Amino acid sequence: QVELAESGGGSVQTGGSLRLSCALSMYYHNICVGWFRRAPGKEREGVAAIYTGTDTTTYTDSAKGRFTVAQDSAKNTLYLQMDSLKPEDTAMYYCAAVQSPEPPCRLGANDYSYWGLGTQVTVSS
Repeated sequence: QVELAESGGGSVQTGGSLRLSCALSMYYHNICVGWFRRAPGKEREGVAAIYTGTDTTTYTDSAKGRFTVAQDSAKNTLYLQMDSLKPEDTAMYYCAAVQSPEPPCRLGANDYSYWGLGTQVTVSS
């Protein structure tokens, strides 16, 4: 059982930045931790993921160049640094984990077993 808790959401203006955190109940070597989001009226979509054993990262096209996923194993915490935010980035953001995968991590919601409760990000124009 992997327990995750997101934090760091908030409201920013277009072009601003936020750093989301995903705290794990303990450090897990060789798992995928993904970031997902769900905007009102839309399906949940993957944003970025990291394989904890090798720091291998995966990004969707909308996240490349603006978002960075990283980990701090000493703090059992994963981060999603989001820069150059746009109104279309407004969504509830979730982190999720799956044990014993092979890198690179996938970004399909069905590929992940454990989920946090989410943190809201709102970007105003």
